[in-house]
Amino acid sequence: MMAGTIPATRGRLKEREQLAPMTWFRVGGPAEFLLRPANVDDLCHFLRDLPLEMPVMVIGAASNLIVRDGGINGVVIKLARGFGEVEIEADGLIAGAAALDITVSEHAAAAGLAGLEFLSGIPGTIGGAVAMNAGAYGGDMADVLDWAEVVTRSGDIRRVSVQELGLSYRHSSLPADTVVVRARLRAHPGEPSLIAAKMAEIKAKREATQPVRARTGGSTFANPEGQRAWELVDAAGCRGLRRGQAQVSELHCNFLLNLGGASAADLEGLGEEVRRRVKQKSGVALQWEIKRIGVPV
Repeated sequence: MMAGTIPATRGRLKEREQLAPMTWFRVGGPAEFLLRPANVDDLCHFLRDLPLEMPVMVIGAASNLIVRDGGINGVVIKLARGFGEVEIEADGLIAGAAALDITVSEHAAAAGLAGLEFLSGIPGTIGGAVAMNAGAYGGDMADVLDWAEVVTRSGDIRRVSVQELGLSYRHSSLPADTVVVRARLRAHPGEPSLIAAKMAEIKAKREATQPVRARTGGSTFANPEGQRAWELVDAAGCRGLRRGQAQVSELHCNFLLNLGGASAADLEGLGEEVRRRVKQKSGVALQWEIKRIGVPV
């Protein structure tokens, strides 16, 4: 679509912007347009004036995402400054969608609020956590979320309750072109030393069991009910399996790695090969937890 159809914005708008440097896997093609809105009003006006035939996609920290090599058509929205504030309340906090999960947990800990420690083990943003009901280490967003404020594709801002979001395991009912801008999380007063100890335990466990310093994307497949995805992958002989420069992690075989020169097609193809082998070995059809978006080459 021609750039002339794109509304004015007070934020930053770039055409054919490379997305690979923004993703944890460091793969993928460009966004047709990449928007970093200045604030909520700017985002509302932009979406209100954007032609409805123009596709819209939202990305957060891109820590659980494969952008395909052909890139993404339409407008990709990435929230940055103006969307990261954290406001402490007596029994919880309100966090901007661009705030990192670990930052939110640290704010809660500094205020003596317990119940959000699990967020310190999730490498993403609050907006992404709401959109996919992120969880780890015994907690998820469905346990702590009161409401989220979202901007719809028509440019309207709405406050939706956790019940309206329809949260289930790593899923919400939010349309892909709806932008989470703020969320209210419940917490409760706690002993600061115990909160700090729990966060330190999560950090140590994560660093010992996950390839946290690699080009990766977090858990690749969702755990089937009553089973663990990594055990199924391991039993199918996929630990260390490679396709080009893409590899199944030997440390935690529910993680894919970019060893340095992998393409998005390599990573997605490797994941599909793992799914095929697991299905053949155990009869279980693993479901992707990593989002794969964009156009294949």
